[in-house]
Amino acid sequence: MASPSRRLQTKPVITCFKSVLLIYTFIFWITGVILLAVGIWGKVSLENYFSLLNEKATNVPFVLIGTGTVIILLGTFGCFATCRASAWMLKLYAMFLTLIFLVELVAAIVGFVFRHEIKNSFKNNYEKALKQYNSTGDYRSHAVDKIQSTLHCCGVTDYRDWTNTNYYSEKGFPKSCCKREDCTPQRDADKVNNEGCFIKVMTIIESEMGVVAGISFGVACFQLIGIFLAYCLSRAITNNQYEIV
Repeated sequence: MASPSRRLQTKPVITCFKSVLLIYTFIFWITGVILLAVGIWGKVSLENYFSLLNEKATNVPFVLIGTGTVIILLGTFGCFATCRASAWMLKLYAMFLTLIFLVELVAAIVGFVFRHEIKNSFKNNYEKALKQYNSTGDYRSHAVDKIQSTLHCCGVTDYRDWTNTNYYSEKGFPKSCCKREDCTPQRDADKVNNEGCFIKVMTIIESEMGVVAGISFGVACFQLIGIFLAYCLSRAITNNQYEIV
């Protein structure tokens, strides 16, 4: 058992660890809120792009929302464990942080490895959506209209992609290709946007996914600090039999 003098010397060190870990846990909790907000934003703002990738891609916002929620709950648990100065709870906190870090690391590696397949998948699905396009409001046709009207583009590579579709042979260009909101292009190429959507969409996805990837990478690295602090505090409490007065 540690001597009283040893415990008195250790008490300021443990108090310092607790203070730093509490600050860290609060910041970690805030990152969970940020991830939750990014996931909700991605679901609302990028849903049209995800719907033209594949069914699994539409789950990306939900993954971010779920991760953010878990981090918020875990941060709350970490704050409670730190205030209680419970060695076993701190070890559990460190273990959960490690698991989340490993999951995020694997997800980042998988996303980096398959980034080119994402581009090919989007292009193939966009071409398929054009061939099956109709004006009855199915989700793929709606996504095409939303992208074309928002980005002021027409077709995959350019407006001529529409000329090979059944919709064009029956009705001409869709209104979402119009240069102006009130035009009726039919088969008049001068009234539609000439530039294709693929390059524009890829630019947006890469820039937005870069933001998401940067935030996720920052959160993952930040967790290493929490793992270290939680482990050190737990070890100090265990070794010196620290008691809260």
